[in-house]
Amino acid sequence: MAWVILIASGVLEAVWATALGKSEGFTKLWPSVVFGVAIVLSMGGLAWAMRDISIGTAYAVWVGIGAALTVIWSMITGDSDVSWVKIALLMGLVGCVVGLKFVDGGASH
Repeated sequence: MAWVILIASGVLEAVWATALGKSEGFTKLWPSVVFGVAIVLSMGGLAWAMRDISIGTAYAVWVGIGAALTVIWSMITGDSDVSWVKIALLMGLVGCVVGLKFVDGGASH
């Protein structure tokens, strides 16, 4: 269950990062609200997942999922150019995140 929560928290990281950009310095209400809710849920899920997944692995997976999805969303919406190099780098990032899941030895306590 910790891995499911961690993945969901990584998705929420992409949500809050995107909302932060759309909030224009917290001057737009709804993106600011989405940011606030998503960051609390994302951090809470990360903290919960760290009870069963080592800190280094959990944090790297959380950031990797969030970063990859933020870039992918940016390319889909046209905020960022699409290139084969970006796609290849994203595939490498996703491969590393998946690899960390398989080599994780458990919690760090």
